[in-house]
Amino acid sequence: MTNFIQPLNSIIFDMAPDKLLGFQKAIRDIPGILKLTLGEPGFAVDERIKQAATNAINTNRSHYAESQGEKELRLEAVKYFNRTYHLNYAGEDNVIVTLGVSEAINVVLNTLLGIGEGLLVPEPTYGPYFTSLDLAHGKKITIDTSSNRFKLTPEMIDETVARATVPVRAILMNYPTNPTGVTYSRDEIVALAETFKKHKIWVISDEIYSVLTYDQEHVSFAEIIPEQTVYINGLSKSHAMTGYRVGFILGAADVIAEMQKVHGALTFAIPTFIQDAAVVALRDVADTPFVMRDQYKARRDRILPQLQDLGFDVVLPEGAFYLFAKLPTDLGDDGDAFALKLAHEGKVAVIPGSGFGEAAKSYIRISYAASDADLDEGMRRLTIYINELRENNK
Repeated sequence: MTNFIQPLNSIIFDMAPDKLLGFQKAIRDIPGILKLTLGEPGFAVDERIKQAATNAINTNRSHYAESQGEKELRLEAVKYFNRTYHLNYAGEDNVIVTLGVSEAINVVLNTLLGIGEGLLVPEPTYGPYFTSLDLAHGKKITIDTSSNRFKLTPEMIDETVARATVPVRAILMNYPTNPTGVTYSRDEIVALAETFKKHKIWVISDEIYSVLTYDQEHVSFAEIIPEQTVYINGLSKSHAMTGYRVGFILGAADVIAEMQKVHGALTFAIPTFIQDAAVVALRDVADTPFVMRDQYKARRDRILPQLQDLGFDVVLPEGAFYLFAKLPTDLGDDGDAFALKLAHEGKVAVIPGSGFGEAAKSYIRISYAASDADLDEGMRRLTIYINELRENNK
């Protein structure tokens, strides 16, 4: 710790460390550990996308890009999301290209929230949202969805808004949800949208897992209530481009113009050659997301019964690639302790549920984005560990 006399920013100094990153750091050096932790697609990027990036570099597409995003990419994004999710954005002025969805969330929160204003956050949810909210000087207003198998209802919104002690400006939706895989039918989206209209709140809709929806259509709030929706998506999950860091914010042109002020200060622009690769992903690589989705579903269907046989209570994931499992009663209710001990003794890593909100302390999250071989080995180790634990507890 430095002895320099000037203090650090109190908001940063008092900010809780990211639990997901903290846990991964705690277990990273365990010899022989097998990790079922990351939301990292277990697929290579399509060769056409890689070739586009290579071609751009070789033709010196390595200078500053347009800050809001190259015009060609913004137009392709509008066409792709309009076509795929029945949206109706007019053109390039409705889009910002961001450094992944993480930057998009920071841009949106810093634009929509004033100091001390409230953001409704259905939990459990992706933990780094909390840090972004702190940086935006907003106040988290938690909605615990565990009583309804992690699905938000209009009644929950009404009750939470009624008891809020700060002005409620927005709700942050993520579906299919990380960590549960829960998503919503068209009727459910319409009912929620009517409630958001009634309360006159912004809908920040992070739909990064939308293309990985199983057995039903994905319905976007941007289709149902576009006038008050800020739509967020990206290429990390759909095209396995996590390292490329490509995200999109779509919304009304006047709102996008205000958000561009924040984006321009935070990032200025993502690399030009990455944007060229993203154009090819949206325009030419339509099949890859669905191939991955079908393999994820097959992995879900193989792993889920094994967890249930071990006594875990697991909500059926309707999308994404996570299993959110409640510990069997005989194994206690401390997901943090269970995950840490499993990592050291069972040599398999899963994420403790507490990283996704207070209501999830007795849960663990398993990512089935890993390879089939790693999943099978991970489940073998988990089964052996639990059986030995139960035997020792007799």
